[in-house]
Formats: sequence, C-alpha cells, structure tokens
Amino acid sequence: MSIMNSFVNDIFERIAAEASRLAHYNKRATITSREIQTAVRLFYRENWPSTQSAKVPKPSPSTPVQII
Repeated sequence: MSIMNSFVNDIFERIAAEASRLAHYNKRATITSREIQTAVRLFYRENWPSTQSAKVPKPSPSTPVQII
C-alpha cells in the first residue's frame, strides 16, 4: 500500500508542478482546470508509451489471404 501511495503522490506532484509552470508562463495567479488538463496531457505524452509507435508485423508471403 505504501508503494501505491508513493506512486500517486509522485504523479500528483509532477502534474501540479507542470500546472504551476503553465500558470506562471501565462501570467496567472491561480491554477485552473485548464492548466491541470494541459499538464496531464503533457505529462502523459512524455511518459506514456505510444501505441502509434508499436510495429505490427506484416504477414509473410506464405500466409494465405482470404478473399471474401
């Protein structure tokens, strides 16, 4: 349970720090849901494995193709 708590706290701190930077860049005094949503998108774009980059193997020439 302690590991999950540490994990959630770490993610929260990273997202909060990114939202804080976004508010500062935009010269805002408060963090709104817009900054938090943008921070989450930026965080997951950098840290989540992309499914688009996964390579799907092509069928070999000996694989029969079904024609319907």
